[in-house]
Amino acid sequence: MKSGFRQSMAWLHTWSGLLVGWVLFAVFLTGTAAYLRPELTRWMRPELTASRPDPVQAALTAVTRLRALAPQSANWFIEVAGPREPVTTVFWRAPPAALGAAQGTAQGGRGFRQATLDPVSGATLDARDTRGGNFFYRFHFELYAMPVLWGRWIVSICGMFMLVAILSGIITHRRIFADFFTFRPSKGQRSWLDGHAVAAVLALPYHLMITYTGLTTLMVMTLPWGITAAYGPAGPPAFFADTAPFAPKRPAGQPAALADVAPMLAEAVQAWGGAPPGRITVNHPGDANASVVILSGPGAQVAEERTGMAFDGVTGARLAAWGTAGSAAAQTRGVMTGLHIGLFAGPMLRGLLLLSGLAGTVMVGTGCVLWSVKARQKAEKAGRKGFGLRLVDVLNVAGIAGLPLAMATFLWANRLLPLHLAGRADWEVKVFFGAWLLAVVHAALRPRPAAWTEQWGVAALLYALLPVLNALTTGRHLGRSLPDGDWGMAGMDLGFLAIGLGLGAVTLASRGWRFRLRPRAQGRAGALRA
Repeated sequence: MKSGFRQSMAWLHTWSGLLVGWVLFAVFLTGTAAYLRPELTRWMRPELTASRPDPVQAALTAVTRLRALAPQSANWFIEVAGPREPVTTVFWRAPPAALGAAQGTAQGGRGFRQATLDPVSGATLDARDTRGGNFFYRFHFELYAMPVLWGRWIVSICGMFMLVAILSGIITHRRIFADFFTFRPSKGQRSWLDGHAVAAVLALPYHLMITYTGLTTLMVMTLPWGITAAYGPAGPPAFFADTAPFAPKRPAGQPAALADVAPMLAEAVQAWGGAPPGRITVNHPGDANASVVILSGPGAQVAEERTGMAFDGVTGARLAAWGTAGSAAAQTRGVMTGLHIGLFAGPMLRGLLLLSGLAGTVMVGTGCVLWSVKARQKAEKAGRKGFGLRLVDVLNVAGIAGLPLAMATFLWANRLLPLHLAGRADWEVKVFFGAWLLAVVHAALRPRPAAWTEQWGVAALLYALLPVLNALTTGRHLGRSLPDGDWGMAGMDLGFLAIGLGLGAVTLASRGWRFRLRPRAQGRAGALRA
C-alpha cells in the first residue's frame, strides 16, 4: 500500500482492474453485442423473412397452433412477434410419455420443446439451429463454459472489482475532465494513457450505471441475507412466491376446455392503452384450473417488469392485474434491471448504448495493456524478465485481440456448418471456444508484436468478409436486403463490414505501436513494442 490517499487509490485502481481485467473485457464486449441480441439472432437465421405482424393476431395464431402441437402439455409459453423479432417463438413442456419431437420443432432441456412460427399463418418455420445472439447475452453473465452458478459468481465478483476500479480511478485522476479533451497520437505509452482516460471519461456515467445495475441483477444470489432474515428457513422460494404478481393453481385433474383467448387479449390491450402483448403463458391447458397470463411487450418504460394480467383459463374471468405501481423496492429493482438490459431503448438510444459499451471495452483493454507495459519497463530497467510478465502478455493478446476473432468465427460457423448437423447450435459454441483456444496458443508461440498484428488482422478479415460469405451461402445478402427494406439483415452486414474496417485500421496501427523507456537518470532507452 502506498502512502497518501491518492497514491493508495492509484494502487487500488491498478490492482482491482488488473486482477479481473480479462474477464471484464469479455463481459463488456459480449454484453455490448447483447444489445443487438434480436438482430444477431435474425441474421443467424436467414431463412426467416422480415415482416411486421400484428402482435394480437400473432398471439392468437400461436395459441391456435399450440392446441394442435401440444394438446397434452402442462405449460405453453409464447414469445409474440414484434418490431425487433419478426417471428413468434413457442415453447411447451412435453408430457413424460412424449417421445421425440414433431417436425420443425427442437428439443430443449428439462423436457421442453420449441418451435418457430410464422406470425400470420402459424406454420412451423424450418430455420437453422443456432444459439444466435442469446449466446453472447448469456456468456456476458454466465461465461457459458462452466456451471451456471460458478459463472454468475465469477462475473459478480469481477463486477465488484470493476466498481472499485471506477471509483478509485475517479479519485486518482485530478484532471479527469481536462484529460477528456487530451489525446496525443503517436506518442507511445502517452497515447495509450490518453486513450484509456478518454474512453473512461467519455461514458463515465454509463460505466457506473452498467456496473452497479449489473450487480443488482444478481443481488439475490450475492446478498441473500436480507431474505434469510425476513423469511427464515423458507428462504428465497417464499420470497419469490410473495413477490410474484400471480401464482397459478396446481392442476385439478379434471378436463375442461380452454376459453377463447381473444377477449382476454382485447381486455388487456385496452387496459394498457393499446400496448401490444409480448409474452403469454398458458398454465395447464385443458384442465379445470387452467390460467392465462399475458404480459405487455417491451415499451418505453425503463422498468424491466412488464404490465400483466392473469385470467381464468376456463371462464375467461380476470384473476389479477399488475403494473409498475408496486412497492418502492420492487420499482427500484425493476428500473435497475431495465437500465442494464436496455430493452426500452429506441434505435438512437440503442446506438448510444452500443458506443458506450465499446468505450467501456476499450477502457478495460487499454488498462490491461498499460499495466503490462509499465511492468515490462521496470523489468527492462532491472535487467530481468519473468514468466509472469510473459503470461500477462499472452493473456492480453488472446483476451483482447483473440476474443473478437473468436466471435467472428462463431458467426462464420453459423454459415458454414451443415444445416442438418446434429447438435448444430452446440457446434457453433465449440467453434467459438476452439478458435479462442487457438488464439491463446498462437499468442504463446509468436513474438508479442507479431501476435498482436496477426490476430487483429485475421479478425479484421473475418468480419469484413462476413457480408461476402452471407451472399455466397444465403439469399438474404445486401443485394436483396437493401432493395427489400430488410434493415435488420442489411444493418448487420453493414455493421460487420464497419467492424472489419475498424479492426483493419487497428491492425495497421499495431505495426507502429512502440513504448519508450524514459528512466530519469539514463535518458531514452530502446523501444518496446506493445
